Amino acid sequence: MIMDQTFVWRDREIAWHSRGSGPAVVFCHGTPWSSALWAPFARALADDFTVYLWDMPGYGASSKSAEHDVDLNVQGQAFTALLDHWGLQRPHVVAHDYGGAVTLRAHLLHKVTFGSLCLVDVVALRPWGSDYFTLVKDNAEVFAQLPAAIHRGALEAYIAGASHVGLRPTDMAMLMAPWCDDAGQPAFYRQIAQADERFTADFEGLLGEVSAPTHIVWGENDRWIPIDRAHRLHEAIPGSSLSLVPDAGHLVQLDQPVVIASEIRRWLTHVAFLE
Repeated sequence: MIMDQTFVWRDREIAWHSRGSGPAVVFCHGTPWSSALWAPFARALADDFTVYLWDMPGYGASSKSAEHDVDLNVQGQAFTALLDHWGLQRPHVVAHDYGGAVTLRAHLLHKVTFGSLCLVDVVALRPWGSDYFTLVKDNAEVFAQLPAAIHRGALEAYIAGASHVGLRPTDMAMLMAPWCDDAGQPAFYRQIAQADERFTADFEGLLGEVSAPTHIVWGENDRWIPIDRAHRLHEAIPGSSLSLVPDAGHLVQLDQPVVIASEIRRWLTHVAFLE
């Protein structure tokens, strides 16, 4: 899907797209991904739902200005403002990775009401972040100046670790594309440098106050965010349900696309039409 709309917020340009009809469903991507990861799933749902895709500031087709912070606090505020711009009152949200933290911050800290939450391998509970994150945080300016070929090689190796079954060349190219031009390379390291667990610590103690029906989906072989986080999140959010996806890593959308598509449709049909 082409991100054909722009929302200007605090001098940032947030790219977004909407299509379809029916109950509103908003897809939230994580890092270092973009809305392109969710696009096929949104397209498949558009006959029954009005689907919304957006790229967080600093990601995908959105602006990547060096002077703009891109931490989770900023993303939660941006998402809250975007939902208001769309005029959505109780949208259903499907969130992956950082998108989970962004959604939970909007809900628990900015008091946004959701019709339901589907949290897929999300960043929500400490600890999170790898040794690579720590290395980049301490040397972000150096990494941003790497020769382009070395940057691409390191980026490809990093992304490959998010899949359990291995990525097709076309999928790898889609995931890497936003980070390989002159604006994208420094933006990639900038968003890692600004990653901080304090932004999830802000809401961890509030997870018992999640009021939206919540379904948690997790790849059993997620090496980025181990499966124990799925069980802890399930225990922390009252009334939540949990589905584990075999033979899937952190990029469950690409490792087991049919399974995750069926899981999302089943959940959305239940909460949107059968309550």
